[in-house]
Amino acid sequence: MSETEKLLQESLQQNTELLKRQNEFIKEIKQLNEQVAYLTNKLYGRHSEKIVNPNQMSLLDNSFTDPEQTGKQSEKISENEAQKVRKRHRTRSEIISKELPIEETIIMREKDCCEHGHQLVSVGKHFIRQVVHQIPGKLFVENIYEQTYKCIACENLDGCSHLYHGKAPQALIAHSIATPSLMAEILNQKYVLGTPLYRQLKEWQRAGILLSETTISNWVIKCAAIIKPLYELLHQKLIGQRFLQGDETPYEVLREPNKPASSKSYIWLIRSISRSNEPIVYYAYADTRSGKFAQKVYQKFTGILQCDGYAGYNLLGDSITRIGCWAHVRRKFYDDANKVHGHFKETRPLAILNEMFYLEKKWQKFSSNERLEVRLKKLKPLIDKFWQWCDQAETLPKSRLGKALTYAQNQRTALNQILNFGEIDLSNNASERNMKSYVIGRKNWLFSTSPNGAEANAIWMSLIESAKANGLTPFNYLQDIMAKISQLPAFVKNKDLEAYLPWNWQDESRTATHSRIAAEK
Repeated sequence: MSETEKLLQESLQQNTELLKRQNEFIKEIKQLNEQVAYLTNKLYGRHSEKIVNPNQMSLLDNSFTDPEQTGKQSEKISENEAQKVRKRHRTRSEIISKELPIEETIIMREKDCCEHGHQLVSVGKHFIRQVVHQIPGKLFVENIYEQTYKCIACENLDGCSHLYHGKAPQALIAHSIATPSLMAEILNQKYVLGTPLYRQLKEWQRAGILLSETTISNWVIKCAAIIKPLYELLHQKLIGQRFLQGDETPYEVLREPNKPASSKSYIWLIRSISRSNEPIVYYAYADTRSGKFAQKVYQKFTGILQCDGYAGYNLLGDSITRIGCWAHVRRKFYDDANKVHGHFKETRPLAILNEMFYLEKKWQKFSSNERLEVRLKKLKPLIDKFWQWCDQAETLPKSRLGKALTYAQNQRTALNQILNFGEIDLSNNASERNMKSYVIGRKNWLFSTSPNGAEANAIWMSLIESAKANGLTPFNYLQDIMAKISQLPAFVKNKDLEAYLPWNWQDESRTATHSRIAAEK
């Protein structure tokens, strides 16, 4: 081989390598541009994943050879449809609860005679308007005494004093001014309204009591210890159900043993499905996201669990059937469709997923058996089309679409389990909504100082969210269970706590109000 041919061959090899590197750079630049557009859209673009498309035709009746709909086309709504979507104004009877007490004010005439001086006789009243008043809560101090008695007859018989006294109920917290009503308001402010303890101090000072953040924090932890047996009973009842949903989120605890303050802890969520007769929302604090804690918190559970694709759930074993969340899959394909400079373009897999959720919304009120039957008939062909598209798709592994495909394929078996159970929902959004309640609180109180504080947060959030799931008023529920459970023995039995479970609890104040209104009528 001549010297010229060698140089030519080396030049060709160099050109081949350069072209190869150029293609790699082009792919990398494409991925980086896609990531920049995605993050920019996350910062400045729309955050709702809802797609308004009431005129969407069934994907079962059309092939995918037709042009894809764009975002603008999908937002076209006929006038008739727009009139149906338009919100109806609420009447006064829908705004005001029927359970609110009603007081009547009758405006009397200043003079009891007419313009000619004749005596007036009342013949009735006519309605002018209905308004609502708000009376701010008031604090008052209660000095508790025990009446003392003595028996004079016994004293005359033996010459000794025989003294007796009434028995005061046990204090909620020993040597403390805290009462169930005061604690219920503090807890309601923190966990329901999202007002952290340090922001409550000034308001309590204006109301008439000077408290410190340390004092209130200790009250919250000590009262949580009193209620903890009910919290544990909730967990037992929850694990005994057949269908559950789960999720987890990071949380920061400053003074954890053998861990830096900036390290991550976690709040685990388990809840019953929306069709459960005994709705329960349960939060658990853990210093780790390890699957070992998943084994601990799901111990003795042998049913069906719906959760995301986190690998920690793999340690739960074969005794639990896992069902995937189609909302997580849809979210990743939505991010891919919404990636190009903030312009939304509905892709084929996203169109299939949108049709699936559209149908599921129509079947929401079906019984479990009816929903399972219609899923096998109408949802299964959509799922088959979705997997067919995924199997044939070709894309860069690190692109948004590539990541969406990888996630969906890894969850394929768990996602297909939705076709075996009509009780479970298509998505795990119910648990995410409950987790959002905790996240909103976390944004306000930021962190817990100690593991005891983090556990107290989990206990109170579990009781409050479970109360809300059962249609209860959290303040009334917390006040009553603290007042009654604090009087029970130290080692209370589960049978004594059954009455305080949210679905068994009776609001005595509401019952008394209804009885009074009925008696007045």
